[in-house]
Amino acid sequence: MAIIAPDLGIDLGTSNTLVYVRRKGIVINEPTLLIVSGSSRRIIKSIGQDAKVLVGRTTGGDVAVRPLQDGMVKEYDMTESILRYFIRKAIGVSHIVRPRAFITVPCRISAVEKRVVREAAIAAGVRRNAVHLIEKPFASAFGSGLPVFQPEGSMVVDIGGGTTEVAIISIGGIVSSKSVTTGGIKMDEAVINYIKHDYNMLIGDRMAEDVKIDWGSALPLKEERKLMIRGRDVITGLPQTAEITSTKIYEALHAPCRQILKAVRDVLDKAPPELAGDILRKGIYLMGGGAQLYGIDRYLASELNLPVMLAKDPMMCAAVGVGHLAENTNLLPRIGRSSFMRDENE
Repeated sequence: MAIIAPDLGIDLGTSNTLVYVRRKGIVINEPTLLIVSGSSRRIIKSIGQDAKVLVGRTTGGDVAVRPLQDGMVKEYDMTESILRYFIRKAIGVSHIVRPRAFITVPCRISAVEKRVVREAAIAAGVRRNAVHLIEKPFASAFGSGLPVFQPEGSMVVDIGGGTTEVAIISIGGIVSSKSVTTGGIKMDEAVINYIKHDYNMLIGDRMAEDVKIDWGSALPLKEERKLMIRGRDVITGLPQTAEITSTKIYEALHAPCRQILKAVRDVLDKAPPELAGDILRKGIYLMGGGAQLYGIDRYLASELNLPVMLAKDPMMCAAVGVGHLAENTNLLPRIGRSSFMRDENE
């Protein structure tokens, strides 16, 4: 039995949670999702990957719950439960000294919301006064190998499930940033709403996500393709199938892509001239699961007239970043306090 639990890096996302264990790497990559039953006293039936399998197929009274919304803690008890489950699954429970944890949070999170994340982590099994909150774009940039501690500017766009985080990073801190509530989930909702409006058909979240992954694009495809989708007729309530083209999916996703583009432009407008020169030379780096949308790198590059590069493993960048901090805690003093690191008492 290990006396001291290993340090953890936790990428706590709206759609997925990844857990990095020191000296082991990423050991958990599962949906941030629970299936619960009951209304007043809710009983958890399944968590993570087991819960995702049941989405849309639950019995009466069972509901799927995402404890985080737009990157923020929406339901404290459920967040605590899911953190406890993932921590125990990653390192077990037989430790005398609890683990230290580095947890990702959105740029725009308030002091109160930070305290909620800290308390949930402590209640889930993390050592008190050992919860370090790291802003998501910094973790992603560090995890992708960008020179975040050097006196040069690096611009990252992290498109997650609930939020898109845009930031300019230099000398261990965030110079300018913006967080918008547009991400993979909003893209799924855009597909659902578009099909409901144009075809009078309601499709589920899983079908919308599959359509987005397989056929979604930020740019019009050169060769139009057709696909069959299944759902329920809004008027009759009966099961229905419809043929939809890839152009329709592109039109549905165009609005979320424009919102991401606007956030990038807003941050670029605030960039100091010296760092703007670095961005012009190096370009913009895309990370996060939503960055895997086909053509979004070329869409941003054409609109901004800047080079845009997709990270090698975009979904893993933030988890690897907080994992590197768990492996190298001596780097903490080099992180800019003014941007996101705060004392535990604050």
